[in-house]
Amino acid sequence: MITPKFSCTQNESSVTISLYVPSASEVEIDVDGTQFSVHINPYFLRLNFSGNVVEDDDSHARYDPSTGYLTVKLSKETRGEYFGDLDLLAKLLAPRSSSVAEETDGPLSEGEPKGGVYHPTIEVIGGSDDPAEELAAATENMTLDEERRVLLEAEQAGWHYPQSVPSDQPELSTSINKPYGFLDAYSGYFKHVGHTSNEVNELGEDAERLTMAERKKRREAHESQKWDEEYYLADFVNDEEIQEIIRWESPYASGTGVDFTEEENAAMLRLPRKEYLVSPTQSRTLELTLIGVLFAFAYDLRTTLGDPTTESAWTIASLCPAFSALDVSPFSDMRSTLVTSYRRALAFPLYRNWKLCERCREDVGDILKGGVRGVTLTHKVRHYHRIGTSAMYHWLGAYMEITASDDRLGKLSTEIANITPPKTSIGWALEELEDAAQGLEPDSDDEAED
Repeated sequence: MITPKFSCTQNESSVTISLYVPSASEVEIDVDGTQFSVHINPYFLRLNFSGNVVEDDDSHARYDPSTGYLTVKLSKETRGEYFGDLDLLAKLLAPRSSSVAEETDGPLSEGEPKGGVYHPTIEVIGGSDDPAEELAAATENMTLDEERRVLLEAEQAGWHYPQSVPSDQPELSTSINKPYGFLDAYSGYFKHVGHTSNEVNELGEDAERLTMAERKKRREAHESQKWDEEYYLADFVNDEEIQEIIRWESPYASGTGVDFTEEENAAMLRLPRKEYLVSPTQSRTLELTLIGVLFAFAYDLRTTLGDPTTESAWTIASLCPAFSALDVSPFSDMRSTLVTSYRRALAFPLYRNWKLCERCREDVGDILKGGVRGVTLTHKVRHYHRIGTSAMYHWLGAYMEITASDDRLGKLSTEIANITPPKTSIGWALEELEDAAQGLEPDSDDEAED
């Protein structure tokens, strides 16, 4: 099935959906609470609004063959209710939330968040874009005995989630190749990189064989190799340009009043929509990796004053260890995540300044404070799909699809605002260099005057 191009608008009493379908001989429309779906072979669209819609005497559907647009008007169940984020088309396409599923499909399991994002029970790894077709294919050969066996095993385990004591020993693997990428779901992409030039990949062909611990060790060694005391001192003393960058007001300071163009919405809709099974540990790792991604974005956004350059792709990829070193292993807590981002911002890019790092941390908090809309707006502000940072673009698209919620992103914003890494945690003599630059120790000229 094909997802048609569409847009949504609203007024006090209704929601209007406009779909581009060049032919509309047979139209099937279904409205169920917050969910609206329409089928016009070969097109299918299913949207989930933040409030309930109903079909009544004021509702209608009209097709204009001269333009190819079908316009559907639905009444709001609660007149005057505001439906948020109607311009975030990818969010409207997301499956029904857990709170709605509880009302229609029975109670949630113990510990399941109410009103959060949709949590799939199967992982979609490929095939049809229609989840219903994928589910039918997956369960086609399932027998009652198999279902009964799974339920009995769960009942015998007391319906508890299996737990284990963490081990310091590396996980035993029978494969030479090690997985990496989003949820460690990829391998084999770096087999032949030795024959091509790449200024971002710090691991080379070894990326296929290094464990997480080895990637971390390689990354830290490369950061220390790139660390330049004289460069840092120069930016500390001659900081007029950096101070101007720090004073620049990020568009995320307000986070409102920005709309997406039709081209930008189309680009986001082209991102793969895939469902993943994510454990609590993986969810936390994704959240902290998100901090590193957004820090790199915030640094480039601020240092270019909102105007991307040909170096923007390199800057973002170099500052984000998940992209340049395939490294997410050190992200056990927020502080270590920020320390890694600070180290890279002080070792690689054009401007290397501690106060600039602090300002970028605040920018990340502002982005997260905007919730799902704030993070999605990173596509709007910089058009990263145009300047070559496809890794960030697709990573954020996958993250927003499976785990993001306004509540959780808001908590991350509060968490990052309450943590300031000390300079001693960076591993380099920053304070000693700054003290020397400020002349805390008298120089020879001062001694001669005395």
